[in-house]
Amino acid sequence: MSKIKITVDSTCDLSPELLEKYQISVSPLYIVKDGKSLKDGVEITPQDIYDYVDQTGNVTTTAAVSVADYLEFFKPFVEEGYEVVHINISTGFSSCYQNACIAAEELGNVYPVDSLNLSTGSGLSALEAAALAEKGMSGAEIKEYLDTQVVPKVEASFVIDTLKYLHKGGRCSSVAALGANLLKLKPCIEVQNGLMHVGKKYRGAIEKCIGEYVTNRLQGRDDINYKRIFITHTDCPSAVIEAAKQAIQQYGQFEEILETKAGCTISNHCGPGTLGVLFIR
Repeated sequence: MSKIKITVDSTCDLSPELLEKYQISVSPLYIVKDGKSLKDGVEITPQDIYDYVDQTGNVTTTAAVSVADYLEFFKPFVEEGYEVVHINISTGFSSCYQNACIAAEELGNVYPVDSLNLSTGSGLSALEAAALAEKGMSGAEIKEYLDTQVVPKVEASFVIDTLKYLHKGGRCSSVAALGANLLKLKPCIEVQNGLMHVGKKYRGAIEKCIGEYVTNRLQGRDDINYKRIFITHTDCPSAVIEAAKQAIQQYGQFEEILETKAGCTISNHCGPGTLGVLFIR
C-alpha cells in the first residue's frame, strides 16, 4: 500500500479544520502589495487586502508558486517515502500547474493535478483525493481518477456583490461597472473548462439575489452528487450566508453543507460580499 500525501495550492480555500481532518498540506501563492511578495494566508489576509484598497485606492496582484518553491515544498514528503498528489488551481488562471509539473519531473513520485477550477472547486478534488488515498489507491491511480471522474464534474460559480475589484484589476470596463452599479446587478461568474465566464445577472438586494442564484443552480436537477456542497464566500454578512443555506436545504439533500471563507487570491479579484456554491455533478 502506497504512502500518499495530498497537497494543495492555497487557492483551494479549504478551512483549517478540513485541512487538519484530511491531513492536507498547503503551498501558498503570493499576493504582491507595493512591490513586495507576501505568502497567501501566511503573511497577508483578505482583510489586509480590503484595507489596502480602501486606504490607497490601489490594488494588489497575485503571483504563482515558483518551481523552486514547489521543489522545497514537495521534497520533504518524497524523502519520507510519500507519493504526493498535488491539486493545482486551473492552468487557465495561473502557471502553478506548469511549475508543479517541472518540480515533479525533477523529484519523481509527485503527481500534479490540474483542477481546471479555483477556490473550493479545487478543494472538492482535494477531498476526493484524500478519500481515494484512504482506500489504498496509488498516486498515479488517484491522479487518473481525478482527471477523468472528478475534475470534469466539479461545478463552481459565484455571485459578485461589487464590481469594484474586478474593475480596479482591469477585468471589467468602467462602463460595465457603472452600468451594473446603477442597475444593482450582481453577475454570476461560472467556471467552465478551466476558465471564467459571465452567466446570469441578478438584480436587487444581495440576500434576494443569492437565494435566486442557489435555487437556479440546484432546482429540478437529477445530475448532482449529494455527498457535499460548499458555500464559499468573501466575508459575507450572516444574512446572505443564511439565504444560501436555506435555498440549499430546500432544493438539495446534501450529506454535508460546508461553509468556508475564501482566501486572498479569490478575495483579491472579487472583493468582499462574493458567495458561491460548489459541488460535484
